[in-house]
Amino acid sequence: MRRRTLLAGVTGAALLTATPAHARSGRTLHVRPGDSLQAAVDAVDGPGRTIVVHPGTYREVVKVPAEKAELTIRGASRDPRAAVLVFDNANGTQKPDGSGTYGTAGSATFTSAAPGLTVRDLTLANDWLRADHPEITGTQAVAAYLTGDRTHFDNVRLLAHQDTLFADTTALDAFDRQYFHRCHIEGDVDFVFGRGRAVFEACRFHTLQRDVGFTPKGMVFAPATARADPYGFLALRGRITSGAEDAAYKIARPWVPSYETTAWPSLVVRDTWIGPGIDAVTPYTDMRAAYPWQTMRFREYANSGPGAVIPVPENRPQLTAEEAAVHTRRTYLGDWRPYGRP
Repeated sequence: MRRRTLLAGVTGAALLTATPAHARSGRTLHVRPGDSLQAAVDAVDGPGRTIVVHPGTYREVVKVPAEKAELTIRGASRDPRAAVLVFDNANGTQKPDGSGTYGTAGSATFTSAAPGLTVRDLTLANDWLRADHPEITGTQAVAAYLTGDRTHFDNVRLLAHQDTLFADTTALDAFDRQYFHRCHIEGDVDFVFGRGRAVFEACRFHTLQRDVGFTPKGMVFAPATARADPYGFLALRGRITSGAEDAAYKIARPWVPSYETTAWPSLVVRDTWIGPGIDAVTPYTDMRAAYPWQTMRFREYANSGPGAVIPVPENRPQLTAEEAAVHTRRTYLGDWRPYGRP
């Protein structure tokens, strides 16, 4: 897949190299083509500020530090394709200063550690391609790396291939909460992964066609939930679609990182339409034999579609109705209610 395919459908504006300019109006900063979104983030001088990103394609890396609390970054248009932030670092990309490679988290186009961050009506993308860099084996290329409690994404497109969305926490013992609403998230390998307690409501997860001769071609989720956290990823009232052939993808595999071998990955997919791109017979697989998926907290409930049929019940653990009553956005997010009324 070429870069232009990955970003198909985004604004037709030319790719622009960002410059430091930005315009301020009270508590709101405006970023226009030719400006730098990072410069606007750097200029934020207090909580509750808003950055409005006007239509255009901004090729830069943006990092929101923890001290930029309660920040909103939103597109000027309600169409998330109109304003695009994109870059092309990968795990194995060498840093310009010669100090080594970026690593998975460091490859992210957009990084935030800020509590109370809201992002809406934007596209965040990493258009690094394996085919363009056969010499690089660290092929993870993250669109967004998120930590910090109360992170809220609404109507955001997240585009990449491997490791698109890194939904993580600020520390091993932190249960940072994240809420994604009406988002489009696409990729191929483990493209929603991490340790965060994340709710995905009415989101579309789209698996890409991948030019390889094996299956599975990839997995949608790879949670790495801390054992002490009762809740990990919750996907509800969404869709899992595919650009690949039938049964080419798995729903998930557990990620137990080498730096946190006590992790107990948790994923619930409920009330979701699952398309034929998911292998209905064996929808889960292992990342490592030492951590079989059957020992993890993987459950489903009331899903529909050709990828949700249950030909082998032991391969698709289901919640009971009583258990399902616990796995809700309100339970996962507690006293933080970005979704409005319960």
